[in-house]
Amino acid sequence: MRFDVITLFPELFAPFLSTGVTRRAYESGQVQVRLWNPRDFSEGSYRRVDDRPFGGGPGMVMMAEPLTLCLDAIRAERAVTEGAHVPVVLFSPIGQPLKHSVVEGWATSAGAVLLCGRYEGVDQRFIDAHVDVQISLGDFVLSGGEIAAMALIDAVTRLQPGVLNDEGSHQLDSFNPALDGLLDCPAYTRPENWRGISVPAEMLSGHHAEIERWRREQRLALTLARRPELLEAARAKGRLTPRDEAFLAAKAADISPKT
Repeated sequence: MRFDVITLFPELFAPFLSTGVTRRAYESGQVQVRLWNPRDFSEGSYRRVDDRPFGGGPGMVMMAEPLTLCLDAIRAERAVTEGAHVPVVLFSPIGQPLKHSVVEGWATSAGAVLLCGRYEGVDQRFIDAHVDVQISLGDFVLSGGEIAAMALIDAVTRLQPGVLNDEGSHQLDSFNPALDGLLDCPAYTRPENWRGISVPAEMLSGHHAEIERWRREQRLALTLARRPELLEAARAKGRLTPRDEAFLAAKAADISPKT
């Protein structure tokens, strides 16, 4: 798997690629990350990659030509080393939300070209000609696409075989189908009593069925309180049991306003 990242600030990626549990995936080449600066493909002594927007207004717009020449170079190199045409992704507020289901799709792909926009955006003509997918991290605006690119790469990398110390670790993540798409439950570690607050008795019982029942109920309760739409999605897919529904009904009655 290979990601080619088009960015004006490749230095931002150095600590990201050299630390954390995903580091060995990058160092071994299991997940390749190539950084490309469009300034290397611009003309003139100033290596200009942006200009003022037609029609006026604040800020600058990334120019289509340096980006296109950069993309051409990426595709030429990939044609020799990878042989697969991969999609071009632009991180943008108008893109589809980056959800676990989207990450799972990328995790089994050959990778992508990730375009990190800056300034007021990218010339629409480049987007129309070359961008296949637009992705958003949420309803807010960042200074550039680098953080979003790192988020996508990290989320995809941790799903690759052998990257995490415990192969089944990501199966217990929030949103994972193994948890029926629910939020994960709280976690506890030593000491058993911390500043007068004890670990829930169920977690200390040693009774595996009781522990799993408690965890399931915590996941249901947390999802009901924080992300009820995830419950509806799980219900629509038939992932909630009659016991789940009974627990949720009782929990909803407990938290509903009293008249």
